[in-house]
Amino acid sequence: MADSTTTDHGAFALPTKNLPAPQVRDLPDPPRQTWKVVGPGMVGAGVGLASGEFILWPYISSQVGLVFLWGALVGVVIQWFLNMEIERYTLATGETALTGFNRFGKHWGLFFAIMTYFANMWPGWATSSASMLTYLFGGGDPRWIAIGILLAIGLILTFAPVVYVMLERLIFVKILAVGLLVVLALIFAIRAKTYGALGHAVTHPEFPVDQLGFALMMGAIAYAGAGGGQNLVQSNWIRDKGFGQGLHVPRLTSPVTGEAEADPTANGYVFTPDDANIARWKRWWKFANIEQAATFVAITVLTIAFTSMLAHATLFGDSNVKNNISFLKIEGTTLQTLVGGWFGYLFWAIGAFSLFAAAAGIVDYTSRLTADMIKARYLRTSTVTESKLYFGLVWGLVAFGIIVLLAGLTQPLVLLVISACTAGTMMFVYSGLLWWMNSRALPKAIRITPIRTAVLAFSFLAFGFLAVFTIIDQLKKL
Repeated sequence: MADSTTTDHGAFALPTKNLPAPQVRDLPDPPRQTWKVVGPGMVGAGVGLASGEFILWPYISSQVGLVFLWGALVGVVIQWFLNMEIERYTLATGETALTGFNRFGKHWGLFFAIMTYFANMWPGWATSSASMLTYLFGGGDPRWIAIGILLAIGLILTFAPVVYVMLERLIFVKILAVGLLVVLALIFAIRAKTYGALGHAVTHPEFPVDQLGFALMMGAIAYAGAGGGQNLVQSNWIRDKGFGQGLHVPRLTSPVTGEAEADPTANGYVFTPDDANIARWKRWWKFANIEQAATFVAITVLTIAFTSMLAHATLFGDSNVKNNISFLKIEGTTLQTLVGGWFGYLFWAIGAFSLFAAAAGIVDYTSRLTADMIKARYLRTSTVTESKLYFGLVWGLVAFGIIVLLAGLTQPLVLLVISACTAGTMMFVYSGLLWWMNSRALPKAIRITPIRTAVLAFSFLAFGFLAVFTIIDQLKKL
């Protein structure tokens, strides 16, 4: 029996105190050709192939070897479970996880939107891409190049007819480019000593906090893959791709070149948990888990492993490597010596493009999360569309990034550690909220299982522990 603030559609129990009751529609059939809906996990991996894969983890490997590589595996596996609990709610309701949080607490969505915006307003990815372009072309001012990158991202996202489709294509090209780099690195650059170091890391893992500090270690684990708001945006991406009940929700389109939006007056769509709908649910759930494992997990783990091994092969033991992005210049120069001039240039070119694509994805998901939350929670009856909110937020990020760069804060690693620590704190909070929501709002047949509950509990405790000790570590340095 539902209480006075809950509408019970079948066995759903979505609170309706803060948001209207959802509509009831049957769960759509999964497509027969499932390859047509593969993509959100790939986009998640591709956007995540950024600071962690090209900067944080390679830098760690240059300092302590591969003994902490296990932290990346832990981070990615935890994020797979987090992503699936985020997707569970959206598959079943068509609502994003932030909208679900808003049902249980009036302003939870606003909290995460602000945290995501704060984490990603620092243009660390754009400045990283700009720095690698200066290595590639032998000079230039990274600040002005980064400003050009931010403006290019704003224009690309503004004029894409369907933003998700454009982003998916951009990320697909990026993954192919990174894959090419990995294959060539295996053939030409990674030597026997690095494979030996990998074997030693498997049998003798370490927690090198004395050498690295909690802030860098927390950032690396949190950004091993996605991290922070990027996990939450899986809701939006699978909805735009048409997963589950998300098929009933209009996609985000450009107000300049896209088609008109459908009227998003209904927040969500629940289904009667009868035998037919539960059978469809099981097929959707199986597919969603496989899609995430085969794309997000596999691509991320392999990329972190090989970029870390490449850094180990070229930089480990080099006293010239400093705690800033200049280590990527040293890495490229060393690759030119070991393999040939062409390989160093290829390394910088692919790195620059990868970080550019990541920056575009980060601007997209930050604005997407925030626009969806504002429209669904605060401007439901307003004539302002979600698309217009989205593009206003895109250009807000671009403008703030330019202001930061003009103010002289251009050190990418510092900016990325700020972002990563904020992301880790977010993951601590929403690990608990996901368990609360998915163990109460959904029918028993599709609720979170005990094993997945245990993983969320571990995530909650682990990121909470890391957040506290990182704050203490940073206070000691003041």
